[in-house]
Amino acid sequence: MQPNTTPDSRLAYEDKDFLSSDDGRPLRIIAEYLEPLQRFRRANIHDTIVFFGSARLASDGPLGRFYQEARELARLLTVWSKGLSSHAHHYVVCSGGGGGIMEAANRGASDAGGRTIGLNISLPREQRPNPYVAHDLEFEFHYFFMRKLWFVHLARALVVFPGGFGTLDELTEILTLAQTRKLECPIPVILYGTSYWTEIINFDALVRHGMIDREDLELFQYADDPATALGLLQSRLLPEADEATPGFTHSRTQSSRTA
Repeated sequence: MQPNTTPDSRLAYEDKDFLSSDDGRPLRIIAEYLEPLQRFRRANIHDTIVFFGSARLASDGPLGRFYQEARELARLLTVWSKGLSSHAHHYVVCSGGGGGIMEAANRGASDAGGRTIGLNISLPREQRPNPYVAHDLEFEFHYFFMRKLWFVHLARALVVFPGGFGTLDELTEILTLAQTRKLECPIPVILYGTSYWTEIINFDALVRHGMIDREDLELFQYADDPATALGLLQSRLLPEADEATPGFTHSRTQSSRTA
């Protein structure tokens, strides 16, 4: 007797039409959590340093120095992290996986012979994977919020180069989590390019209008060269005793339990 192979008899998890449907959305969301989790475990990735910045900053453009300096900072961080005594990969450079500053960060880590991560997202323009991401650590996300979760989930520090809407979105999300104390451990935030950031965001005006507290200005620091940024990060980062991988950044709940 021939097996019944009509569409109605297909296993649900093999039914691509179902998985692509509205009803299959929860499964797609879960997959964008579990599949990266498996790969990070296999690669023995413990934690990351995340680079944000514009995909439009080319190495030969008018603001090309930011590309070169992001590349150099990522190289210096990777050299330093590779020298740490650990069985896991600590402080792995992670970017959004695209061009511009993202490419520069992955390229710098690759220059130093380190593992480097790209959390790419499917977009109609600008966002194409750069060639410097480690092959087994190149991810493609459909959902912005799942991509953001993975940016934060392993992050021990954030370096934010000049950027547009996407960079501002990512920066303010992290600052909001820190301000509201939703993070169990603080994440150092370095705003790279003081003149750019003080022009784009008037933090003092936010304080003056009572929108944030003056103490909130301590949630970030400025840097204008790779050596200064490296020193600021090294002063805040130490290898953790727990070598379990991945080493998640947990959120703090009202009952002080982690989630």
